[in-house]
Amino acid sequence: MVPVIAILILADGDRARYAAAALFLVASASDFLDGYLARRHSMTTVTGEWLDPLSDKLLVLTPIVLLVYDGVFPWWGALIIIGREIAVSLLRHSLGRREMSMPASTMGKVKAVTQMVAVTLYLLPGVADWARLLGLGVALVFTVWSGAEYFVKAETLARRQKA
Repeated sequence: MVPVIAILILADGDRARYAAAALFLVASASDFLDGYLARRHSMTTVTGEWLDPLSDKLLVLTPIVLLVYDGVFPWWGALIIIGREIAVSLLRHSLGRREMSMPASTMGKVKAVTQMVAVTLYLLPGVADWARLLGLGVALVFTVWSGAEYFVKAETLARRQKA
């Protein structure tokens, strides 16, 4: 759904933005449902563990980048979110090369939900600036917090391996 959401954002206009927001919410909900069902029924795969975080990033980052381009989403908020995603992805890649596993944390899931709420607020036309900034502020708190949590956990895991 990411390409369709992107096309709707680029099409501009209120109707297209409402449609983009609706599709974004459907894609977000289906992502959570997919993850829940996979864990509940022990249907996880190595490929799924790699593709799911990638699809999550594309789902959130694509609208953010396009909304920055449109002048709707603050560039500094996008920079923090994108910087965190790159840093955590590089950390996970580094850990994977050392055969250490770091699954998604609860805080990482909270971060995903708050980012999705913030993106939805920026996709919807007519939302008050203060509401958008509040949603973004909450998302940024959890973005930074969950990113820091991954680095602390990585350090803890590294120390345990050395011991």
